[in-house]
Amino acid sequence: MSDSKQPIGVLSDAQLQDCLDAGYISSLAPLDTDQIQPASLDLRLGYRGWRVQASFLPGHGQSVSDKLAKFAMHEIDLNGGAVLEKGCVYIVELMESLSLPETLSAMANPKSSTGRLDVFTRLISDGAMEFESVAAGYKGPIYAEISPRTFSILVRPKSRLSQLRVRQGDARIDDADLAKLQAKTPIIRADTNQDSRISFSDGVGLSVNLTPTADSDLIGWRARKHAGLVDVDKKAGLAIDRFWEPVRTADLVGGGLVLNPDEFYILASREFVSVPDDYAAEMRAYDTRVGEFRAHYAGFFDPGFGLDALGAGATRAVLEVRSHDVPFLIEQEQIVCRLVYEKMSARPSHLYGAAGGTSNYQSQGLKLSKHFI
Repeated sequence: MSDSKQPIGVLSDAQLQDCLDAGYISSLAPLDTDQIQPASLDLRLGYRGWRVQASFLPGHGQSVSDKLAKFAMHEIDLNGGAVLEKGCVYIVELMESLSLPETLSAMANPKSSTGRLDVFTRLISDGAMEFESVAAGYKGPIYAEISPRTFSILVRPKSRLSQLRVRQGDARIDDADLAKLQAKTPIIRADTNQDSRISFSDGVGLSVNLTPTADSDLIGWRARKHAGLVDVDKKAGLAIDRFWEPVRTADLVGGGLVLNPDEFYILASREFVSVPDDYAAEMRAYDTRVGEFRAHYAGFFDPGFGLDALGAGATRAVLEVRSHDVPFLIEQEQIVCRLVYEKMSARPSHLYGAAGGTSNYQSQGLKLSKHFI
């Protein structure tokens, strides 16, 4: 995998296994059978964490452990489970570590379920000057910064909150190629006859959907501020109404929705999204050009997401929305985030949503995380 003649692009599942076999990625415990995804590797929490005074980056020439020696308030043992309280910042060592060749770099993002719980999670590596990005040739441990914003969470060793992509070179496609891909294999489809409004500018723009289905007036969900504890490893165990309140058409003001500061919303895109089998996609987390709010926690879209060939049907992107500082009005078809596509270095051996795979959000509409009934 370190051969510079390898195709530029995001590494596939088989190539990630090659990285493990070559020692570029290692782990304190054997990998779980479903840990390798079509274009990413789920990262698992390790055995120790630290409550810290503030978020930080190590900076050039400094390690995460150097910073922890200065800013850690107390150490946490994750064995047996540990509660991470909302409003607090934690650093947790990950089971996985890296020893990348100079030709490979990596990027992390929260898993879809993590973002939908409003858990702010970012990867940190020694000497890092920015979050989530791991430089080519990096050798060392990796850590997760975790800050639950709305719900306190229960975690333990092997809990998965984020995922890692490994890249060879820069495989992002520009707007001209993105438009060609759209013309060849529509990756974005509007739910009306308005495809001509699709915007290509540093990625493809996605707009918010505030129009309910024919049999419901539901347009979104607003998180309850004083809810219970969420066990991140337990699926379908929590009642929705304990943690969420519905946002309905009656909540619209002049056809738009006012986002209240310090409240967390789950909304859906107007457009239907798909990712061809030789591409991967990433949602841009925050764009000041579209308003002072976070429209997504940044997430990976695997090859196969939303593909009709896999029986997915119409699949929307779910938007995890939080306004900054002031109330903000969003309206139907307003662009709220952008989706960036990248070439795969090789086609994965299995696609998101294919039979036998793990795909909690294929064919999704307005869907909460997998933890809720």
